[in-house]
Amino acid sequence: MLELAFFTKYQIEGDDRPDNVAFKVYNDSRLDWLVLVSNNVVNIQTEWPLSQNNFDAYLLDKYGTYENLNSIHHYETTEIKNGDNVVVVPAGLRVPSNYTVEYFDGTNIISASPVVEVTNLQYENKIQEERRNIWVLKPRYLSIVRDDMEEIMTYKKGSSQFKTESLKRGDNIRLFQ
Repeated sequence: MLELAFFTKYQIEGDDRPDNVAFKVYNDSRLDWLVLVSNNVVNIQTEWPLSQNNFDAYLLDKYGTYENLNSIHHYETTEIKNGDNVVVVPAGLRVPSNYTVEYFDGTNIISASPVVEVTNLQYENKIQEERRNIWVLKPRYLSIVRDDMEEIMTYKKGSSQFKTESLKRGDNIRLFQ
């Protein structure tokens, strides 16, 4: 219920980056971090929708040729309901190609094979589309988050990183020897 109170669904359009979304929602592109944090996005390279050019390059790199995009990636179920309109098999379950189901439909035992092929391209497109559906903090709560972040992120006197109001000490990490 928390997401309904403080967040709203947002659909990423085209090649929008987090800063574009922040500008559209908050009129401030510097709030791209809030868009990412609201969606638990840690790695923008793997958790944000790719631009169309990058997506095409990714597909070619992963599958080798465009012909391989039409190869079967896996099989999924289609939805089956019984005579009482109760879902017997939900759509979208990953199953083997020979999957069948038997169910009692009031008077008869019905046998069905609710299986559809999912190609590599369909699979990858679905992942990209799922990444386009994100949550954004409702703008009316922006001042609360900003105030809280300022309080949490402020370096205060006594902190090991505090030098002056305008100078903070950062630790350099040696990556290579």
